[in-house]
Amino acid sequence: MEPGNDSQISEFLLLGLSEEPELQPLLFGLFLSMYLITIFGNLLIILAVRSDPHLHTPMYFFLANLSFVDICFTSTTVPKMLLNIQTQIKVITYKGCITQIYFFLLFTALDDFLLAVMAYDRLVAICHPLHYRVIMKPTCCALLVLMSWMISALNSLLQSLMVLWLSFCSEVEISHFFCELNQVVQLACSDTFLNDLVMYFAAVFLAGGPLTGILYSYSKIVSSIQRISSAQGKYKAFSTCASHLLVVSLFYCTLIGVYLSSAATQSSHSSAVASVIYTVVTPMLNPFIYSLRNKDIKRALKRIIGVPVM
Repeated sequence: MEPGNDSQISEFLLLGLSEEPELQPLLFGLFLSMYLITIFGNLLIILAVRSDPHLHTPMYFFLANLSFVDICFTSTTVPKMLLNIQTQIKVITYKGCITQIYFFLLFTALDDFLLAVMAYDRLVAICHPLHYRVIMKPTCCALLVLMSWMISALNSLLQSLMVLWLSFCSEVEISHFFCELNQVVQLACSDTFLNDLVMYFAAVFLAGGPLTGILYSYSKIVSSIQRISSAQGKYKAFSTCASHLLVVSLFYCTLIGVYLSSAATQSSHSSAVASVIYTVVTPMLNPFIYSLRNKDIKRALKRIIGVPVM
């Protein structure tokens, strides 16, 4: 078949994590459990922040936004994977694949930006505590989140539209449990130079940029903490950003690990298995990390579930 436009193909095949029939019930139960825990845990964080006036601060405003994005991020890929496992039909339509690419890119970039914004919030709180309320006023916080949404949406729209310009020769198989942009582009029959170029610059700007901001923020935070004379003061300052630092480390280490391992092994299947960590496991763990290490969140959660607060 000659290469043509998108009208020549109507669907892709998502090969998933395993084709072994005996593993399908196990995979379905495992991912359904993780998905429900992710939804329930992040919804509790959002409800806790909204219901407790003590949590109406910039730090928790950003945390609630991160929890919402994590719900959407996981919901972009996991429900379709669960449906494919349950029905044993691995087809995703062409339009469905493009839509999945758009939302996956959108929420991945939003995760990056929100983690960077949260690091900036901690930088201001620890290094400039007297000016914190002036700098991190509600309008500024809303503007930071709005800018994150706008940049992420523009990037995902651009890259999704560029996939629409590609030609595919026939029905194609994707060795993944979702429409991963790089694998879809590699399956195209037409020239993908511009797509590769845009993906490279997007990765540098949308992943490298926020990561650089996070590293800079924490270098300033560490420097500021070292100047605190008392050990109790140092512990109190560090404890306010320990949860965020753990989430950042988990997200970026797994994300970098996935792409380094896939580049080293050249195995699409191993890349798909490793992708589970940052697409499913990390959003599931975030609520536990923030609630277990944060007294304010634990107090608000106890109020929601009806446990007496001492």
